Amino acid sequence: MEWRDQGILLGLRPHGEGSVILEVFTETRGRHAGLVKGGASRRMTPALQPGAQVDLEWRARLEDHLGTFRVEPIRSRAWAMGERLALAGLNAVCGLLLFALPEREAHPVLYRKSLILLDLLDQPEIWPLAYLQWELTLLEEMGFGLDLRTCAVMGEKANDLSYVSPKTGRAVSQVGAGDWADRLLPLPPCLLGQGPAPETEIAQGFDVTGHFLRHHLAPHLGNRALPDARARFVERFNRRVATRS
Repeated sequence: MEWRDQGILLGLRPHGEGSVILEVFTETRGRHAGLVKGGASRRMTPALQPGAQVDLEWRARLEDHLGTFRVEPIRSRAWAMGERLALAGLNAVCGLLLFALPEREAHPVLYRKSLILLDLLDQPEIWPLAYLQWELTLLEEMGFGLDLRTCAVMGEKANDLSYVSPKTGRAVSQVGAGDWADRLLPLPPCLLGQGPAPETEIAQGFDVTGHFLRHHLAPHLGNRALPDARARFVERFNRRVATRS
């Protein structure tokens, strides 16, 4: 059994003497693991960093075996290690993909958007909003997408969509919320694709997506805790917002 593809390197762990088990995300094979012989060597280690784009050749005797990877680097994102927010964001993306994706299940839309997102890492002024939109895509792909098209209470498209139901993920207008407003999540306009999306709104957006990642996606995956990398990225971003306000 063998295949060849390109993918995003999500993570790796030591295996035996000098080898590593690599986790990658490809467009056609989804999250896939494989053994890289000599992957812990000084020659290979710099190329096998999370977020790197790699060319992969996988081989195994049977399809359900771990198999081995032959890996060729295409694009390194090691430069992000010098930018704290970029590195935190890269680790959050890789951590959430490892956390959420089932093995060997293709998610081509999420793959393409993940690739675009990582290519924007060197643009710190637009990257946080792109990351927020990526989390919405992740929730959608995992079956927990938010419905922000119409008011869940009034049953029509409203100009004053202001909240999100923490249970259903549906938008609620100011009028529709009524006395229940304090039990709903604030809906920042940037989640609706409206307005200039200031960083304070993006921070609110992270609260919304974080709620559905923690209380909807995580329980579906066995109540595992979200990766710490996501919390570290949001914390670092919030500190930047605080220093600029």
